[in-house]
Amino acid sequence: MTVDLTAAEGVAPRGTLALTEEVASGKPQRHRSRRRTVAVVSALVLAATCILMVAPFLWAAFSSVKPTDVAFSNPPVFSFAPTFQPYVDLWQTTNFYIYLINTIVVAVISTIVALLVGLPCAYALSRYGGAASLVLLVMALVFRALPRFAVVLPMYEISKSIGIYDTRVALAAALIAINQPFTIWLLRNFFAEIPRELDEAAMVDGCTRIGMLRRIMIPLMGPGILTAGIFVFLFAFQEYLTAAVLTDINAKTVPVFIATQIGQNLPLLQQASAATVLLTLPVVAIAFIAQKYLVAGLASGAVKG
Repeated sequence: MTVDLTAAEGVAPRGTLALTEEVASGKPQRHRSRRRTVAVVSALVLAATCILMVAPFLWAAFSSVKPTDVAFSNPPVFSFAPTFQPYVDLWQTTNFYIYLINTIVVAVISTIVALLVGLPCAYALSRYGGAASLVLLVMALVFRALPRFAVVLPMYEISKSIGIYDTRVALAAALIAINQPFTIWLLRNFFAEIPRELDEAAMVDGCTRIGMLRRIMIPLMGPGILTAGIFVFLFAFQEYLTAAVLTDINAKTVPVFIATQIGQNLPLLQQASAATVLLTLPVVAIAFIAQKYLVAGLASGAVKG
């Protein structure tokens, strides 16, 4: 029979003694208090950041439903009878619906084409390593990091020379070229997560690269395609500088229209606030609807690459 001398002598084990001393000294309480303080401070910082980010949109939203005589008064007026006349005037006295259609059409076209081009490119770059792949990725990153004017001004000259200036085609082509590097980088990270054994098994069964991409890879890339598509759509939907340079009247988008209203009289400025709200609401709706897909897609694409 084995006798536990420690227990027999009434001496607590070393781990128990250390835990008792820690409890006696108050360390767990201090740790919990410190964690609680950090959590409270973090929550306050996040709340303040959210308020600062949402405040401009709320200011525009309130300005769009205030009576014109108090919409931009200083100090601001918070007690007022709301009116939706600026929204009515926006639709009836301007071509806002045309600008909105232009914005949506250009964003949809640029998103579809960017995905159609980006999927095979990203798949090839994820499967074929080496210096050539690295050079192409770096070149794409450099192109995306260039100042926007360095890209837009040549596009302006090209669109003028071939006769497509102030058209949806010219604007969509420019946005595709600008956003394509981001699309390729993002999709490549998703493709890199898919095991290469799937490629080998499909090729053993007689599948070609194009067939494998269409039948196997793209179905597995659902979150990645959705994530890239949403980002490209939002980039194109809110783009101002490219649209301001490449459009005049026929293909003008909502961000350009809003910029032209700034500095005008109060009714036009109030219409710009209403247009800002109408431009922001689809973005907020997309963010809420696709939130879980965006989070899942970004987390999946960030594991490897």
